[in-house]
Amino acid sequence: MAAGAAIPGLFFTFVAMVLLIFASVSAPTWNAVSFLNVPGIHFGVFGFTGSQTHVGYNFPAPVGDSELNDSTFYRLTQTLILIPIAAGLAGLAFLFGVCGAGYHRVGTILMSLVSALAMLITLVAWILEMVLFGIAHHHSRERGVNATWGNANWLVLGALVALFIGFVTATCGVFGSYRARRRA
Repeated sequence: MAAGAAIPGLFFTFVAMVLLIFASVSAPTWNAVSFLNVPGIHFGVFGFTGSQTHVGYNFPAPVGDSELNDSTFYRLTQTLILIPIAAGLAGLAFLFGVCGAGYHRVGTILMSLVSALAMLITLVAWILEMVLFGIAHHHSRERGVNATWGNANWLVLGALVALFIGFVTATCGVFGSYRARRRA
């Protein structure tokens, strides 16, 4: 192995990638993972329970009305596509980390840069989805609908933390030893 210094960053980028993939396959694909739950409906990245899978959607009847189904909230649901994009970048950072751990320092440098980009995109996605579903949660509660937070919010937050730790450890790993051991 060329560099053990790249291993911690490699681990954390892998964890972030898995968490973001789980958040990306949320409702309507996998109802066990969602951002917001109302009785009978789970909201995810690409739609809600019973809807077709697509980018951007309007909220259905128990939650949505003219106030929540305007163009602003439709565009906010379109920004949820940043979560799968961040998952792809975390996967790319992981692949660069594998190259860095096995072959050369350049892989660790690229892992550090790509994980930083993935971290920034995840931060933006987390803020936007918390705003979107926070407003929908508050609006639903005001209308007497029992709305609860889903677990995908915390998956994205966990991925954000893992990407931050992965970025820091990958950056430190750049300065690790990359010399091949010589056999006598």
